[in-house]
Amino acid sequence: MAELFGYSVPFLLILAGAGLMVMEAFAPGAHFIVIGIALLAAGLVGLLLGGLLPSAALPLVLAAVVLAAGGAALYVYRTFDFYGGKGTGRTSDSASLRGKTGRVTERVTKSGGEVKLDSGGFNPYYQARALDGDIEEGEEVIVVDPGGGNVITVESMAGLEDDIDRELARERTRRERESDDERDGESEAV
Repeated sequence: MAELFGYSVPFLLILAGAGLMVMEAFAPGAHFIVIGIALLAAGLVGLLLGGLLPSAALPLVLAAVVLAAGGAALYVYRTFDFYGGKGTGRTSDSASLRGKTGRVTERVTKSGGEVKLDSGGFNPYYQARALDGDIEEGEEVIVVDPGGGNVITVESMAGLEDDIDRELARERTRRERESDDERDGESEAV
């Protein structure tokens, strides 16, 4: 069996593959996992078949295993999209953040703060600036200006009211009045 630095090539492939897979834990995003799996698989096959194959055939078999295992790992990675749920884990551009909602994680003022956006990408934490006044930690916010980079302008959802909200409030008030009138009518009848 071929050796390099006093170790068998399949053993070195296992070490390299395991090392790349550990590196993936520190820099997620499938930068290292696919090739790490391919090298690990080739190393394991090399250890299992190394004594059975002639020395000239072993590199060819290991190369084929790297290609097959790498292709399979890439297919599985893309099919299951472990890092985001079919592309929802990343934003296409800053304009796609407009209208997204989230929560304040660090008090937001006109000059600073931080929010965590719902479905805001791989790293959902953004530096934020308030449109009007200060927004306290824990409040729900909406992105009004995505700006660019990772600094966004947000507004508190507590102060927002649109036509639908006003109509719902009017209907709620009308029903409460009708309910009160019915109770008053029943108490007078008794």
